[in-house]
Amino acid sequence: MKVHQKTIIVTGAGSGMGREIVLELLNRGARVAAVDINEETLRETQQIAGNKAARLSLHILDIRDETAIQKLPENVIEAHGSLDGVINNAGVIQPFVPVSEIDMEKIRFVMDVNFYGTVYMVKTLLPYFEKNTEAHIVNVSSMGGFLPVPGQSIYGASKAAVKLMTEGLHSELKDTHIRVSVVFPGAINTNIMENSQVDRGPSAGDNEEMANKITTAPAAAKIILDGMENDKYRIFVGHDSKLMDLFYRVMPKKAAAIIAEKLK
Repeated sequence: MKVHQKTIIVTGAGSGMGREIVLELLNRGARVAAVDINEETLRETQQIAGNKAARLSLHILDIRDETAIQKLPENVIEAHGSLDGVINNAGVIQPFVPVSEIDMEKIRFVMDVNFYGTVYMVKTLLPYFEKNTEAHIVNVSSMGGFLPVPGQSIYGASKAAVKLMTEGLHSELKDTHIRVSVVFPGAINTNIMENSQVDRGPSAGDNEEMANKITTAPAAAKIILDGMENDKYRIFVGHDSKLMDLFYRVMPKKAAAIIAEKLK
């Protein structure tokens, strides 16, 4: 679906990849409903948008709050006159610890944001999209959603749930006007650790050579929107994600062992 003159909801719009998706959508002539729990960073996104902010509305809410999400569509339609798509980008990671050491409260938090927040948005928006002549749902999973990363097993499980739910949704809607895409970012230069309120763990940024291979947030946004506009089923962000997807499907045990070794 071409985004020009369409109204797209973006979650996690206050920083990182979400902010860059908002800015890229505006550059492509879309109207954007920017959703985030953090009002301050959301207003920073608005300020950066400059004169394009006339096509931007701000919606401060916690995507774990199903009741708040149910009010969102009408608020967006009131602001923009239409509602055509969503990019479910908001997400958090977990502390870099094994399953044996992570407490249940943090497990529930990660699942509530990454999986249930996405489900709430999809379930709430589907009735509105069904009334349109075209619509698009883009759900952001992760390379960690198909490839196990030690110390991020719960995060990976939440993103694997997003992956399979989105692929199932695609099959359910394949004969309709609603398009569905799932995104698999690899290493992206964002501030997800700070936003997740976790201690910094192993990162490609620890090594200058690896850091140079990390996809920037603006580049990731362009890849995601190119994929959306071309109705791609799966959108891989970064060479690492595309390569590891192939490697993991061919040699899953060896691919998992390589990731484990790199994180030692």
